Amino acid sequence: MTPQTVDVLIVGAGAAGMMCAIEAGRRGRSVRILDHARAPGEKIRISGGGRCNFTNTGTSPANFLGENPRFATSALKRFSQHDFVKRVDRAGIAWHEKTLGQLFCDDSARQIIRMLTDDMRAAGVVLSLGVSVERVDRVADGFEAALSDGTVVRSRSLVLATGGKSIPKMGATGWAYDAARQFGLRVTDTRPALVPLTFEAGLLETLTPLAGVAVDAVVKGGGTSFAEAMLFTHRGLSGPAILQISSY
Repeated sequence: MTPQTVDVLIVGAGAAGMMCAIEAGRRGRSVRILDHARAPGEKIRISGGGRCNFTNTGTSPANFLGENPRFATSALKRFSQHDFVKRVDRAGIAWHEKTLGQLFCDDSARQIIRMLTDDMRAAGVVLSLGVSVERVDRVADGFEAALSDGTVVRSRSLVLATGGKSIPKMGATGWAYDAARQFGLRVTDTRPALVPLTFEAGLLETLTPLAGVAVDAVVKGGGTSFAEAMLFTHRGLSGPAILQISSY
């Protein structure tokens, strides 16, 4: 079979993959983006309780964790949260600030997905859904991928934008980690993040009657603190403050 040829092949049609596809297409590259799901932006669709918490007005490099605390500096200087809000406004999507700079759609997260897919279409991006990568190899002039739809695609650039393992029920896997290792890239060992905390058995028994109660709290740990809602659950503690402090 004669391979199809594109400048950029992107695996993963989530927020990162679609933004990448739009920018590459606008710069004159031929782009194909694919996802094994039947619809693009599935994590966008469920985010923010279905209204998509699409950005935060207070976002800065200090909000990102990693080996290099300045990693996000150049990215945020080139394209900030305010730039994304302008895109949302141009698309005619109404939004509101919920709390602490968190911005949500007034209507539905599907509006953000529609905005991104419309922008991809305008940039000439080819979107393939229900398609996965069965094999990918480096070739002389880039990469070659054999896809589950029977096609073979050669590209000068390959972008892995499949995300991590966070929501297996939505089809999330560790495929991209394996692909990165295949090409000799260093992969950081992963662990759960933004997770609720569980009580030990004795404390759980004592506090079970509080399950479902939410309170405003200041939660501290790891040299930082978060002042937001804390929720008692049937297993322990959750809510925005707890989920954020869990990374520390």
